[in-house]
Amino acid sequence: MFKDHTYLSGTTRTLDDHFRAVAQEVDDQFFKNENKKAVLDIGSNDGTQLLHYRTLGYDVLGVESASRVASVAVEKNGVPTIDDFFNLALVEKHALQKKFDVINASGVFFHLEELHSVTDGVREALSEKGVFVVQFIYMGSIIAHKAFDQIYHEHLLYYTLRSLQTLLERHGLSLFDAHITPIHGGSMIAYASRTGTRKATARLEDLRAQEDQRGLHQLSTYARFAEDVQTLREENVAYIHDQKRSGKRIYGMGAPVKGNTLLNYFGIGTDYIDCLVERNPLRKNLYSPGMHIPVVLEEDVTVPPDVYYVLAWNFKKEILARYKDLVDRGVAFYFPVDPEI
Repeated sequence: MFKDHTYLSGTTRTLDDHFRAVAQEVDDQFFKNENKKAVLDIGSNDGTQLLHYRTLGYDVLGVESASRVASVAVEKNGVPTIDDFFNLALVEKHALQKKFDVINASGVFFHLEELHSVTDGVREALSEKGVFVVQFIYMGSIIAHKAFDQIYHEHLLYYTLRSLQTLLERHGLSLFDAHITPIHGGSMIAYASRTGTRKATARLEDLRAQEDQRGLHQLSTYARFAEDVQTLREENVAYIHDQKRSGKRIYGMGAPVKGNTLLNYFGIGTDYIDCLVERNPLRKNLYSPGMHIPVVLEEDVTVPPDVYYVLAWNFKKEILARYKDLVDRGVAFYFPVDPEI
């Protein structure tokens, strides 16, 4: 599955800006007054995150399993990239002569089948005082935004700070800091190090306390979440049905993987939505799994719809800004999940 996927990090400005901010924060917080260090990015995609570290003067190396995407990183962005899966065996195979001061894993740790081998690999590749930066969609945010569509076949785990800490502790690593960022509807950026090398921050302890207060480790919380998702389905189906009955032309905005969870659970197919409009050229002429809605590129859309049903809702601000002229002309942009709740 991850040898030939079509996701490109550099497609959206919002994500590019986010990765720039992450690199700057890591530099400011840990390495501002030191000689620039080495950064390893696990699941480095097209190299977008590493480009920002390189701008700050870091040596960079990516590991990306999808061959086409790794080629984009090397050939378009000039980012050195190992086209392979990251795990302990890869670290040993390449016999890396240096340790990495920063290891980044963005949107990777909830995909892993080789979870423990990967975490062992992180420990082995991390320098003595190095920082492991884990970026992941946060379970607390999924519940808060009713973002059930972020549950799909690629995501094998859904993390709270407690569950992540439990994993890391089994491999000689410990969290020492964390904060929530708006990207992807509410992601956690967690910082870990070798156990015993860094002291936990006050904001990490505060986030841990909030998890307990919100009941994120209680089954009843997830039962309520299921009820909320059912209500969300009823609201969305009613809206789409009313728009179609009124003779409105409806296009989907974006063809993200998570959109297929939503479309299939809501039962929204080509009887409601004519096509899914994408900017990523790797998705041209594909179809959405299950509902078989055709994907077309933005540049090929000659007649705008009356309604854009926004599956890429996590980029709400960027989408509304980019299509301001259509908004001004009366095209409706409906967000089935609202990341600003």
